[in-house]
Amino acid sequence: MIWTLIIIFTISFVYITLNTLRFMLTMKGYRNLAPVLSVLEIIVYVVGLAMVLKRLDNVWNIIAYALGYGVGVRIGIVIEDKLALGYIMATVILPSTDSELPKLLRSNGFGVTQSHAEGLEGDRLVLDILTPRNQERRLYGMITEREPKAFIITYEPKFISGGFWVKRVRRRFRQ
Repeated sequence: MIWTLIIIFTISFVYITLNTLRFMLTMKGYRNLAPVLSVLEIIVYVVGLAMVLKRLDNVWNIIAYALGYGVGVRIGIVIEDKLALGYIMATVILPSTDSELPKLLRSNGFGVTQSHAEGLEGDRLVLDILTPRNQERRLYGMITEREPKAFIITYEPKFISGGFWVKRVRRRFRQ
């Protein structure tokens, strides 16, 4: 009985972890890896679902499956966060136009495009920075340490084409 519950929990956990990762890979454009992962995912799903459906008379089997599902979602998100796939685009608005931050970021391997803008309280310096997601925390740390009043907006670009970014950003942050 207990082994059946553990097996059902584990199968559900593995299935939904794979499902979460496959979904994240699909959203980030990994068009070859996502389908391969989906084959493994559906095999695990069918085996697990068959076990639960054969034993619907026992509510503990259903609970084990549901708990495995919930834990799998959480672990899948943690794994994807650790993998940090893809890129982020950060727009940083600085209150001072004479900041040394662009030079500091460039000297640390970040591609920075800067422009001047006018805000409610005067001139501003705007930085557009593309970086691999695995460098996001490092970038935030450098910005907030040097410019604590910086306004930062980030998003994930779907397509990147041309210029400095395509070749050099990938090369600079390979680890």
